[in-house]
Amino acid sequence: MDINRLEKDNNTMEEEKKQKRVMLTRDRPTGKLHIGHYVGSLRERVRLQNEGNFDERYVGIADTQALTDNAGNPQKVRDNVIEVALDYLSVGIDPSKVSIFVQSQIPELFELTCYYLDLVTLSRLQRNPTVKTEIGLRKFGESIPAGFLCYPVSQTADITAFRGTDIPAGEDQEPRIEQANEIVHKFNSLYGDVLVPCKIVLSASQASRRLPGTDGKAKRSKSLGNCIYISDDEKTVNKQVSTRFTDPTHLKVSDPGHTEGNPVFRYLDAFATDEHFAKFYPEFHNRQELKAAYEKGGLGDVPVKSFLAKVLNDTLAPFREKRKYYETNIPLVYQILEEGTARAREKAKATVAAVERAIGVNYFSNRKLIEKQAKAYKKKLDQEAAREAYLAKQKK
Repeated sequence: MDINRLEKDNNTMEEEKKQKRVMLTRDRPTGKLHIGHYVGSLRERVRLQNEGNFDERYVGIADTQALTDNAGNPQKVRDNVIEVALDYLSVGIDPSKVSIFVQSQIPELFELTCYYLDLVTLSRLQRNPTVKTEIGLRKFGESIPAGFLCYPVSQTADITAFRGTDIPAGEDQEPRIEQANEIVHKFNSLYGDVLVPCKIVLSASQASRRLPGTDGKAKRSKSLGNCIYISDDEKTVNKQVSTRFTDPTHLKVSDPGHTEGNPVFRYLDAFATDEHFAKFYPEFHNRQELKAAYEKGGLGDVPVKSFLAKVLNDTLAPFREKRKYYETNIPLVYQILEEGTARAREKAKATVAAVERAIGVNYFSNRKLIEKQAKAYKKKLDQEAAREAYLAKQKK
């Protein structure tokens, strides 16, 4: 029996009880991150990292979850682990403040997932709106990978392993956060208050929460060609913006235009600031003035698109420079991931120890259990010995 380990676990959990807030979020490495990821979550993560009153901060690369619908193409996942890491570092995720971890390298997450699977029903997993939508997008039909269906349970393991309280994420993740809290509540009602409930942290900008593709479609993907990636160069951004649709009824410059639902204006709502107007479009002071002029008529799509391209490139310029630095230092990136994963794993180990104590499966470190059973069996053996002695005496 490892008494030192037992004492360490107890001390760690005492420290955990004092902890107030933990930021936790992650992304599946199935491709480079696009600017929708940035305004929908990454920008908020950086803000919270720098301004939030958090004791600890974790950002994960969920490669195991990416394999649930890419099991036949693990190379895709492997290649994109580094791409996502580069995107994180380029937008300003600071490894001195945030532990960036790789999910597959923390086996404790799989342990928690197995325990939590006993607390959720198949029908509840099937009712999860986000899972239902993504199953439809992937056209699984009846051949749904079990791991993919159980995605919310794995996500719950990620959140609770690090005792996450604040989860920066997009609106589409709300059903999964709700289900995570259901699992937390079920566990705590059965085994005691061990796990910590969490809340989603949405972008303060409503326009940023569900940024459409550049063609106005809700789904953004490389195959549709409607994404602008964080790593795109200036030329690529200009091309993406210049070839995108705006208002199909705005055929002539003199025609009144529609800004509601117009992809270009939705992107401006998410990215353009008054400073951008002063720098690139001084004819207007803000988005409201620009929209009014467009809706009145007399303002063409070309100058509006040109302005959007300048805004996006101005936003992405510092990210490109930082990404170049890390692209020339790939071993450093892996060192950052390894060190962040090591810190994250220590936290996960403490949570698993607490979960196992609560359930009662911490057999080898449970001194009370061992002593209790030792006494019980000794008493049983003593009673049997006494009975045999009595019977032997009676025979005489």
